[in-house]
Amino acid sequence: MFHIFNKKRNNTLEWLQVDMHSHILPGIDDGCKTVEDSVDLLQRLSALGLDTFYFTPHIFQDMYPNTPERIGQAFQSLQAAATPLLLGGYAAEYMVDGHFDQRMEKDDQPLASLPGKHVLIEMSYIQESKSVEKNIFDLQIKGYQPILAHPERYVFYHENPKAIERFKDLGCLLQLNILSVFGYYGSREKKVAKYLLDRGLIDFVGTDAHHDRHVQMLERGLKKEDIKPYFKKCNLKNQSLLHCTT
Repeated sequence: MFHIFNKKRNNTLEWLQVDMHSHILPGIDDGCKTVEDSVDLLQRLSALGLDTFYFTPHIFQDMYPNTPERIGQAFQSLQAAATPLLLGGYAAEYMVDGHFDQRMEKDDQPLASLPGKHVLIEMSYIQESKSVEKNIFDLQIKGYQPILAHPERYVFYHENPKAIERFKDLGCLLQLNILSVFGYYGSREKKVAKYLLDRGLIDFVGTDAHHDRHVQMLERGLKKEDIKPYFKKCNLKNQSLLHCTT
């Protein structure tokens, strides 16, 4: 597909094509603050080879009490300003906590999901949610496909990354942040990312871009290194989102 800032590049993300996790929608969480900021990041990510973008702002009641309706409004405001970039759609990154448990008990409130009813979930970085396995089961019962966001970033798995493998046994997919490969979040996060990649456990990859610094680090990292070989053992599903009917 066409990239509006297409130019000769060495290492790109064209092999990934689809970014399925970011906080680029303006003004609704800890990501971009303005439409102008959002468009700037999207243009730069497009120049790196990505051509389709799905947005997943936080739904975390205690900090970012977003709703699918509010996220949709932010998406529409960005869509109007970001032509000709391909904005694939929007979903959310749900914090699995007590509020999420209550949400799951309400059958009349559909979740903000990616195509194919894929739902992105996250936990606190410092303590595993006691109900995460139940949450995964409940999502599956309701017809959703859960995806655990950035498992390499949870500090309680750093000494025992094998514990992450049980999520695959539960039928939960795993999403890795690209910046973890470059060591942006720290050496332990990079080590766990490598563990998961070497075992072919990663299903989705996202930029998790929030702001200029994240994209700047991607730009710098890709100038130095081709990261595609890191993913050779993984059957990445990013592009499959383009073909999902629901």
